[in-house]
Amino acid sequence: MALYLLLQLFWLATTVASQPPVTTKPSCPDKCGNVHIPYPFGIGDGCNIGLGGFNFSCNDTFHPPKPFKGGLEVLDISLLSGLMRVSSYIMWKCYERTGEWKSSAPIWMQLAEGNSFTYSETHNKFTAIGCDTYGYIKGLSGRNFTSGCMSFCSDTNSVINGSCSGIGCCQTDIPKGFKYFELALGSISNHTDVWSFNPCSYAFLADQNNFSFQPSDLNGYKFWDRSNTVPVVLDWAIGNESCEKAQYSPNFACVSENSHCYNSTNGLGYRCNCTEGYQGNPYLPGGCLDINECEEDQVKKLCEHDCINLPGNYSCSCREGYHGLYLDQRHCIKDTNEFPVVAVVLGVCIGVSLLLLLIGGSWWYWAWRKRRLIKQKEKFFQENGGFLLEEKRQSFAEIFKIFTREELQTATNNYDKSQIVGQGGFGTVYKGILRNNKMVAVKKSKIVDKTQIEQFINEVHILSQISHRNIVKLLGCCLEEEVPILVYEFISNGTLSQHIHGEGYASSLSLENRLRIATETAGALHYLHSIASAPIFHRDVKSANILLDNNFTAKVSDFGASRLVRLDQTQVTTLVMGTWGYLDPEYHQTGQLTAKSDVYGFGIVLVELLTGERPISSTRSEEYKSLSRYFLSSMKENRLFEILEDRVRDEGREEELMAVAQLAKRCLKLKGEERPTMKEVVVELEGLRSHEHPWVPNNHEEIEILLGETSQGHASNATYSTCEYSVDSHTLSALEIGH
Repeated sequence: MALYLLLQLFWLATTVASQPPVTTKPSCPDKCGNVHIPYPFGIGDGCNIGLGGFNFSCNDTFHPPKPFKGGLEVLDISLLSGLMRVSSYIMWKCYERTGEWKSSAPIWMQLAEGNSFTYSETHNKFTAIGCDTYGYIKGLSGRNFTSGCMSFCSDTNSVINGSCSGIGCCQTDIPKGFKYFELALGSISNHTDVWSFNPCSYAFLADQNNFSFQPSDLNGYKFWDRSNTVPVVLDWAIGNESCEKAQYSPNFACVSENSHCYNSTNGLGYRCNCTEGYQGNPYLPGGCLDINECEEDQVKKLCEHDCINLPGNYSCSCREGYHGLYLDQRHCIKDTNEFPVVAVVLGVCIGVSLLLLLIGGSWWYWAWRKRRLIKQKEKFFQENGGFLLEEKRQSFAEIFKIFTREELQTATNNYDKSQIVGQGGFGTVYKGILRNNKMVAVKKSKIVDKTQIEQFINEVHILSQISHRNIVKLLGCCLEEEVPILVYEFISNGTLSQHIHGEGYASSLSLENRLRIATETAGALHYLHSIASAPIFHRDVKSANILLDNNFTAKVSDFGASRLVRLDQTQVTTLVMGTWGYLDPEYHQTGQLTAKSDVYGFGIVLVELLTGERPISSTRSEEYKSLSRYFLSSMKENRLFEILEDRVRDEGREEELMAVAQLAKRCLKLKGEERPTMKEVVVELEGLRSHEHPWVPNNHEEIEILLGETSQGHASNATYSTCEYSVDSHTLSALEIGH
């Protein structure tokens, strides 16, 4: 009896009243139509985990409403298995008796880059249907492959119901880890020999558990009834780090008590689950709730007397009027009328011992954790080259600071999600306020090569001293984390991409500001190529990497893909990196990175400023999806003024706009040697601005300031900006505001 009372008291002290499981953040919808949307997914801003692909829209024009991930209809989501089903289209190709044919539009489906969604290789199969058919699937982005199968039959009698073995239907497996696929269909004889019973071919990628081939599928009616869609399964995970690394991040997603982390089976990121004995949503605080095993039929049979529900478990005990250690019915002995003195004393002693053990254990754990934290900080500081940086910092201590972990945690409110101002492939950027009330941007990189620490420190030494009014300034770093944290000046007015393409910024930039921003950006790139003590190729020039301050002054940022080169080099061979739409085609083909690769990216930015168009757009035709091709074709056909943004066309004179367009055209030459240098670009842009606006002085002194040169040929003493960096074995990693 005393043991029973002790267990009851322990249970009351460690649990709260039963409550329904929490699946979404407060004030956020938990369903769209008939589909449940659990966190980390969500509908609307602030309702999801904040990573790409986890924010859904709810289209209420359907009855009932339907959720969408981009253009994909979401059918269901599983937190437990890490799977999500979405709708996928069927490609068809139908023939006339004569062999003439028509087909559906090309089928391609792409998942967003930078998030942990891939097509599941364990649940999906590529399927082709037809009696004179071959089909193939081409996968890209993450894993490149091409696979397919062939299917033939002479009549419906030879077709096997439920079998996709090549007679009327064929299937093939797919590899793991790809985000994009295209489908294609063909026929040997254009169905002329089988047209009477099979006029069409079909191909699709679909959940194999939701498709079973039947002979009637050859006539196609089954697919039209499905509105030409089938379900396809996606693997999803959080981020792209393993549990071992992610658990030290302030953005670690397994936030519920009684939850644990496990690595994703598709090789990307991790997922969370409630520990045994709990159920619910492990991604929300308090989301994993205790399971009351005493209500389960199997437990009721085991506990013939009383069942006590415990945190994550249960216990069987003797009911009131009995005493003993419950193992089965024979160990529960009925009490007599005598007061159980021994049992009560024993229960009190056990309770006091447990309390003292709990207090002592808590103190020991606190002391152990504090010592471990101090040793960990010292270890990371040493591994990240802290002592080497301290030696070099004597020459620039006044302009570069080594921050402590606690300083940056305080500045960013412990890296609160509300402080995030940018995310990209190299890390996350937080807005922070230092103790002196100075606003800064704090960059948490994702990875650094520990074998290249000395090179990393040398490049910090160089880059921290670069000073140019149109390059974001590096202020310092913190080496007490596993990956160094970088601190920059904070630029408050967003990115050039937002001002050109953002809904709230439509036509916000005058032509004068656009030409000035282009000139300032070109000057900063020329400075990096030719003036800095160690030349730098940016390698990812785009409008999202050009920040604007409150005066619309351009600040070049994001050196996450940049390369530091020797003064005697004009090109380097490197792994191709950059952003699709801005990537130099010559660099993409040869892997030879030169200063002219940055000129090409700048050319795309210049076209964006003129047209207001995005570098890659699905709203343009397939042929002109690329802005470069769209612009050059318009120039060739004398249609330039049809594609200019309205405000640009209204404010500019025809000859000036044509001159800027001709400059952009030269920057986009396929051969790098035919493109101008960034210095030539600056001089030409400044000349155009001076001609268009007589009040802008046209003199060598202003051009030298834009280029970062002085009359003595040294770097400018402006103190408004700098370069950003971080390093792997050959690559600088950096600030990514604008991703």
